[in-house]
Amino acid sequence: MNVTEQYRAARDRLMALDPSEVAEKFTWPEFEHFNFGLDWFDAVAKDPERADQPALIVTGDVGTQTLTFAELSARSTQVAGWFQSLGVGRGDKFMMMLDNEVELWEAMLAAIKIGAVILPTTVMLDSKALASRVERAGVQWALTNQQNINKFSELADFGIDPASLGLFVTGAEAVDGTYAYTDAYASTHEFTVDGPTPADAEMLVYFTSGTTSEPKMVLHTQETYSVGHFSTLYWLGVDAEDVHLNISSPGWGKHAWSSFFAPWIGEATVLSVNYARFDATTMLAVIEEFSVTSLCAPPTVWRMLIHSDMAQVQNPPTNALSAGEPLNLSTLESVREAWGVTIRDGYGQTETTLQIATTPGLDVPAGALGKPLPGFDVELVDELTQEVIAGAGTGQVALRLESKPVGLTPGYYLDEERNVEAFGSDLYLTGDLMSRDDDGVYTYVGRADDLFKASDYKLSPFELENGLMGYPSISEVAIVPSPDPLRTAVPKAYIVLAPGYSPTAETAEAIFVHARSALQPYARIRRLEFVEGLPKTVSGKTRRVALRYDEVQVHGDQGQHTASVLAKRTTTDGYGHEYSDAQFR
Repeated sequence: MNVTEQYRAARDRLMALDPSEVAEKFTWPEFEHFNFGLDWFDAVAKDPERADQPALIVTGDVGTQTLTFAELSARSTQVAGWFQSLGVGRGDKFMMMLDNEVELWEAMLAAIKIGAVILPTTVMLDSKALASRVERAGVQWALTNQQNINKFSELADFGIDPASLGLFVTGAEAVDGTYAYTDAYASTHEFTVDGPTPADAEMLVYFTSGTTSEPKMVLHTQETYSVGHFSTLYWLGVDAEDVHLNISSPGWGKHAWSSFFAPWIGEATVLSVNYARFDATTMLAVIEEFSVTSLCAPPTVWRMLIHSDMAQVQNPPTNALSAGEPLNLSTLESVREAWGVTIRDGYGQTETTLQIATTPGLDVPAGALGKPLPGFDVELVDELTQEVIAGAGTGQVALRLESKPVGLTPGYYLDEERNVEAFGSDLYLTGDLMSRDDDGVYTYVGRADDLFKASDYKLSPFELENGLMGYPSISEVAIVPSPDPLRTAVPKAYIVLAPGYSPTAETAEAIFVHARSALQPYARIRRLEFVEGLPKTVSGKTRRVALRYDEVQVHGDQGQHTASVLAKRTTTDGYGHEYSDAQFR
């Protein structure tokens, strides 16, 4: 068999395995050479049964574009030839800073075919953060759109000569010193395959979404994503019959997982939305119009859909998935009631493909995350001693490196010190805490650095948030420790209200009453504050660290609100005021 046939056979063997036998029978396929664009996507495009099937549908503010597998294969090859004619070569660092635009998928496939190293980058960055990434990663080429081209011009303000980058621009004609991406469609330059691509060749470098100014750079290879995403596909469970919609922003690993690699490994149709502003009603209309069978969205989006009219979808997706942050029980139950489908949760990191999840056919308790995915040897270790916990228990999730999963990064890019720290022992520590029951089912507890003590009880913000979610007035909630002279800290809730509710004392009192019945006495919410929105990372995760900082400013040594904190918190009447449980007793 050639490499494509071996790849397809390995995929088919995996997808035929029952969850009860997959851990025992699955082994990672091994390849000396592999190129996702050439050896897989182009091969699928040549299959008579797939050539005319839509590979990509992008719909949004400017209409809908559809490309079949054959069309996207040809377009990406044409773009690759044009890139080569301008000097893009194997190993070159190529930043891509686009929204959900067709050009993103074309250019990614083209770069993969050439062997260039892609640096997916969110459009939410400002020019300062962009300059840091360009400098640290040694970026040589970049692709962006009209809305973000000025950020590259402003690199000069941070000591980087914009002319040192080869800059491609989508949309209207390019300005001086840039290349108009539309020229690629008229290019007659032939694409030349520069020899076989080693399976361990660098393919992607992701910047993590942390809260520091210097996010980690995570490297992935042709193998870690092309083969590693077998685990993600096993979770998605999609095939050529599916239209898969992943609601995600480009620039983050989850976008590549669920809008590029995994669905195309399964030969499914990828649907993507490109609206300037998210609207739940519009999203439901898209799901109906394009007959979406598989929907993957973060918990925040699922909550927005719940507050809209989910009944407008006459034929809802039969496959519902969530990842990115823990999924609350109330969200799970609301979607089940509306669509008759159970959301299957999944867990992974920028450093890995999907590690733990509820896969099709796997029955787990409500609210549980699931079991380790094929090829991942997962352990729990004690938080302090890092000793492996046998059987049921709670600890930090770790991966055994002696049986290193293909879907784990080979290391942090240009950061040997961090590589020694992360991979210098027998275990790779994820930093996430989970519990495991006697059946080997994992349940998320929280980030190790998010847990806190109140009156000597260790509390998980997620568990407390889970207890509050589902109450009608709460749309989103974040729990953080608030300094207290008697208890060291008390749980405080920052609450985004559901539509129709006002930030009043009456609303606060009702939530406190609910909290007393929903949470254990030692874990009850003692303070709450209504906010119009929670602080988020650019990838959409709640930045509890920012809220914790504010709490120290308010209730720490200073003992009172500072002007800077009040300025950040108080936006309109009714917000920025803290309520105490003691007020209503």
